[in-house]
Amino acid sequence: MEVQRELSEIIRTEVKDPRLSSAMTSVVSVEVSPDLKYCKAFISVLGDEVTCKSVQEGLNSAVGYIRKELARRVNLRNTPEIKFVLDQSIQYGVTMSRLIDDVTKDLKQDQENQEN
Repeated sequence: MEVQRELSEIIRTEVKDPRLSSAMTSVVSVEVSPDLKYCKAFISVLGDEVTCKSVQEGLNSAVGYIRKELARRVNLRNTPEIKFVLDQSIQYGVTMSRLIDDVTKDLKQDQENQEN
């Protein structure tokens, strides 16, 4: 949990890559291996596919700096190697919610048309 919080803070405030500043990026979850050597950070990006790809490239290019900052901020035996993975679940949820709203709106209109 502390790794996730610190990664979010580092990405939000410390990384000066223009690819990251153009999109809202959040760390959804983090999986750290038991030996603390590897870390999978699941990130969510608000934007289209091109923006997501750009943000992931920006994070991958800054991974050395992010890892160094994480080591400085969090007292761990080992500083894990970080791999950033795009998490599409939030975008999927927004899309599904929009589809459900469209269907219910259509059903409501059909009911009103039948009553008239």
